[in-house]
Amino acid sequence: MKTLHIILIGTLSLALWLPACDAQTAEDVSALNALRTLLGGASTDTASGPALTLDEVERIALAENPEIHVAARKVAAAEAHVPLAGTLDDPQAMYRGWQVPLSKPWDYNAAQNMFMLGQSFPGRGKRDLRTNLAQSDVELANAQLEAVRLRLRVQVRKAFFDMLHAQDEIRIHDQHVGIAQQAIEAARIKYSVGKIPQVEVLKAPVALTRLPEHMIRFDRDAEVARAHLNTLMGRQPESPIQVRGEYAVATPLPSLETLITTAMRSRPDLIEAGADVDKSRKQQDLAKKAMVPDFSVAAGYMLMPSGQDPRNNYMVEGSISLPWLNRRKHDAEVNEAKVAVTEKSAEVTAMKTAAVGQIEESLAEARAAQRLARVYEDSLKPQAEQTLHAAVVAYENDQTSFLDLLDSQMTVIDVDLAAVDARADFNMKMADLEMAVGAPVAAQGVTK
Repeated sequence: MKTLHIILIGTLSLALWLPACDAQTAEDVSALNALRTLLGGASTDTASGPALTLDEVERIALAENPEIHVAARKVAAAEAHVPLAGTLDDPQAMYRGWQVPLSKPWDYNAAQNMFMLGQSFPGRGKRDLRTNLAQSDVELANAQLEAVRLRLRVQVRKAFFDMLHAQDEIRIHDQHVGIAQQAIEAARIKYSVGKIPQVEVLKAPVALTRLPEHMIRFDRDAEVARAHLNTLMGRQPESPIQVRGEYAVATPLPSLETLITTAMRSRPDLIEAGADVDKSRKQQDLAKKAMVPDFSVAAGYMLMPSGQDPRNNYMVEGSISLPWLNRRKHDAEVNEAKVAVTEKSAEVTAMKTAAVGQIEESLAEARAAQRLARVYEDSLKPQAEQTLHAAVVAYENDQTSFLDLLDSQMTVIDVDLAAVDARADFNMKMADLEMAVGAPVAAQGVTK
């Protein structure tokens, strides 16, 4: 692109050596000046602000995003419940007044007064299973937190590359506006000595209409990307921000087998589903423990009616549940828990199958996007720039028209923008691949 600037500056310098004449009309000069004004006013400055790398954006988002805070609080709540799950029920204090005479309901000396303390105990192994169940809830909450982190990381990557894409589009636009302005100035001088026809001057604004149109879209894209990225980072959408990074589309992609292996041990949704199956198995074990009887014991002091000997006594009391007399209920509970385990296991199998399909699809998309980006970088961009170079030389030697020169420049613009689109699309596909795998992929698509 710098070479093209030098060539066009040379063209302009050559044109300035030509003598001016009165053949140029005020209307034509006005048309060219209006075109320069239109191009000069099309480019706007991007929002100022800190230029952040992808790593910095991810770190801020993972620390400040509200969804992360909510998921982390759910983990803390699940962890706080673990110590409570295996605790005993509260002890009970009890008073009984027996044989209080109805004729003297206030005369407790004539009654049997009992004061008791009791405690219930679940059957052997039940408390440990309840604690394990609570720990399973912690594992589920952690898996959900990792799922939120993965989704946020992918969203941040896409927003980052949207922002980088918009910045690159604006940069390319500004470069070509400068080239176009130099060409217009050279054309104005050539027209003043009658070396180009009036029709080319009049058609030039139409040929360059896409440049200001591009800028309107680029400004919109940058504003949307900035708002989205700021929101993901937990900041006000209008906060000024810029991003910096270089695309690296030549990085080899991992094999399908490597990605599938990584996904089976890293995808948060698979980990969550596996933890849910484990929790169901524990619930099944606890259902089986329903056949183990529960106990309760109590001890107390008894004050007998006045005049009896002995008047002071103590008492003990014990009870046991009889679950085998209600076997039908407990067998149904065990069967229900068993069905739940089977159902959740089938869900995990289906999720793994779907995950493999998602990885294959995402990898195919990433490979195609990478090939297209390489085609633009290795072939189309050099060819378009060579074409523009040839058009500049031909125009300098009066071998081609001004409109042909502008057409060649617009071709380069289209190819440059398409190349940026291809690089950005590759990074979007890499983000989708990371979502499918559930872990960072070796080829990140950007040099940080």
